[in-house]
Amino acid sequence: MNDSQGALAGIRVIELGQLIAGPFCGQLLGDMGAEVIKVEPPEQGDPMRQWGNGETKVWWEVIARNKKSVSANLRVPDGQEIVRRLASEADILIENFKPGTMEKWGLGPTELHALNPRLIIVRVSGYGQTGPYAARAGFGGIGEAMGGWRYIVGDADRPPSRMGISIGDTLAATYGCMGALAALQARERTGRGQVVDSALYESVLQVMESLVPEYAMSGYVRKRSGSILEGIAPSNVYPCSDGEYLIGANQDAIFVRLCQAMDRPELAQDPRYATHIARGQRQAELDRLIADWMRTRTIAEVEALMVAHSIPAGRIFRAEDMLADPHFAAREALVEVESPRCGTVVMQNAFPRLSDTPSSVRTPAPVGIGEHNEQVYRDLLGMDDTELVRLHTAGAI
Repeated sequence: MNDSQGALAGIRVIELGQLIAGPFCGQLLGDMGAEVIKVEPPEQGDPMRQWGNGETKVWWEVIARNKKSVSANLRVPDGQEIVRRLASEADILIENFKPGTMEKWGLGPTELHALNPRLIIVRVSGYGQTGPYAARAGFGGIGEAMGGWRYIVGDADRPPSRMGISIGDTLAATYGCMGALAALQARERTGRGQVVDSALYESVLQVMESLVPEYAMSGYVRKRSGSILEGIAPSNVYPCSDGEYLIGANQDAIFVRLCQAMDRPELAQDPRYATHIARGQRQAELDRLIADWMRTRTIAEVEALMVAHSIPAGRIFRAEDMLADPHFAAREALVEVESPRCGTVVMQNAFPRLSDTPSSVRTPAPVGIGEHNEQVYRDLLGMDDTELVRLHTAGAI
């Protein structure tokens, strides 16, 4: 049986954050079936509405899918009271303001849990809610730097680089989502909600593998190494006659198969390359040898050999490649969403895939700021015409 509503059907989320870290957490929960009510500032809305590249700004269409938009000015008492009433009816509340801001508005965990003890509060910030840096402003790039990511990304002879995406923000949002799901399970046992404290720098730190223990135990310092991981060979991007191709054949048995594909089986028995450690010590030499072989062949020719010999390898995909690829199509990795604002928007589907309660893109991003005020404030909070007019006149919504 397939439940197309999603695994989190019946869960209500209030999203107070802006930009990426909070809203991406809301996007993930919404994809899983939760009802996500996004609270935007009146008039200006979330800045993500204006973000993106190209003639049509479509980032909003991705990050605000499966959400309803209501407007509330959190800097005035009436707006703060709206959030209290929403939180009283919610399972999860997400915020990514500077620590202390929610408390200043009378919306801290103490106040909200007094109204709704079952509420799970996801707090995403640069440095976490405690500690000497907690009150500092922190964006994703700052968390990437403190968490160790930036130092090791890029070429050794150049300053630290960044990825072309906001990885610090999305990691913190993902850990916030993970924490919310764990807290939902804990609530089944305890009946109580709790606070999920997701710091940008800690979310980055979590994926830094053995960087810290390697230094703590042996003084080893990871450095920027460009397109390779030092000592892991062969694993690199290599030039073909018509473009670039990625091969990862660093495991012993796979390297044997690569040598066979290259019609150089003797390399696998050569003591200079026969073991993981030996290959790592001659990484640049081995990469040059493979590159020389690939330069005379097309990507298609190399790919056919890699598939035939069961070697992990692949093309360097761009958006146009994804749109044309049969595997993307077969798995519906991309989905067309009809947006009232932009028309047909092709975007990534909802992942991961659940067999019985699949995630999905059910509704497009809201067009107007406060588009769902009437629906949410009337139906959920029971406001009447008089109260709605008063709040609008006062600038609270």
